[in-house]
Amino acid sequence: MSAADCVFCKIVAGDIPCHRVFESERVLAFLDIHPLSEGHTVVIPKDHAERLDTLAPADAAAIAAELGDLGKRICAAVAADGYNVLQNNGAVSGQVVPHVHFHIIPRRANDGLGYRWNARTASNEQLGALTARINTRG
Repeated sequence: MSAADCVFCKIVAGDIPCHRVFESERVLAFLDIHPLSEGHTVVIPKDHAERLDTLAPADAAAIAAELGDLGKRICAAVAADGYNVLQNNGAVSGQVVPHVHFHIIPRRANDGLGYRWNARTASNEQLGALTARINTRG
């Protein structure tokens, strides 16, 4: 998808309105219009990148520098006990908008939102073989 067709790039450009909670030279954070909980915020780089592995290192650093403070401020504003930070890459992972974005989702006890995955076990041999494959550069 090109930046011209990207809904988040249109938000950055001001063509689509949003409720901005933070903005810097590289980062924009705004309230999600379909929140999972009160205060659900989307944090994006202003420059278009579809996946985390294509994001410019300076943009990644700028986002990382803000996530903790944003989470703290959002939780204080909505009296939440904690928060999830969620980021998906590719449609198969659940990414709907092909522009890197992080969700800050405020959480409270018994809020009904799930977060558990069905973890599997792996042997030491499997983990060692996988480590070797990951570390092989082609």
